[in-house]
Amino acid sequence: MSGDLEYMALEKVIETYGERFINIGVAEQNMISVAAGLAYEGFTPWVYSIAPFAILRPYEQIRNDVCLHNLPVKIVGNGGGYGYGIMGATHHTLEDIGVMRALPNMKVYVPLISSDVAEAVEAMGVDLSPNYLRLNLAATVDKPIRRFCQWRKIRDGKKAIVISTGPVVGNVLEIADDGLDDDLEIWSIGLFPVHELPEQLVASLRAKKKVITLEEHYGQSGLNEAVARLLLERVGCAITYRCVCAKGYPSGKYGSQRWHQEENGLAGPPLVSLLKEAVHA
Repeated sequence: MSGDLEYMALEKVIETYGERFINIGVAEQNMISVAAGLAYEGFTPWVYSIAPFAILRPYEQIRNDVCLHNLPVKIVGNGGGYGYGIMGATHHTLEDIGVMRALPNMKVYVPLISSDVAEAVEAMGVDLSPNYLRLNLAATVDKPIRRFCQWRKIRDGKKAIVISTGPVVGNVLEIADDGLDDDLEIWSIGLFPVHELPEQLVASLRAKKKVITLEEHYGQSGLNEAVARLLLERVGCAITYRCVCAKGYPSGKYGSQRWHQEENGLAGPPLVSLLKEAVHA
């Protein structure tokens, strides 16, 4: 099901699925309610739109019709974070992980690299609960990593740990700065809610005592809060903690996704400065 996205986007989907593809039109609340009805009758509906239209406009219907009944509706939102760039705040989602992980029975899938998408879709297809898939431009990781899962270690490091979610961590991997490559151990989270820390990560946190969370999302409800609670419960020692997250629109202007990332310290020289400050704190 699509919320009026079809032309020059979903032609192959329409060709493949025929009458099982429904363009519901500019009626996202109705799209979710219809999907809930289909799920109740035994189907597995997938609904797709730009992320804020897929989840924020129909949030009440997702809560009441889908999640409270634990129905297997699969919601796909494209352009998480600042993904739609110059189109502005109405097309951005800086709170989607937070609002969706707050719902009962909901699981949030956040791919990192391109191959993650098919693997996440495969996992969602057999999950009997509601799911949200947050799509964005894939990161480039220059060495093999594990298949899509909740926790993945991306790189070793000596002095501090970066915990991130989604492709924004690719901005750390692209930094060509003497020292930071060796200093930063990097982990990525691909699935929410998060209830446990890997034992390997806990041991590393106790040894390094420095952690930076990085997310293209507001810190109040996203990765920052999910991880901070677990650190308090599990690490058992004092650590230096730094949250690098989206602050919204500090200048009141709009630009490309990369421009917004740099303005918020999530990419480029501003990110390098924040990471160096955290490593040497």
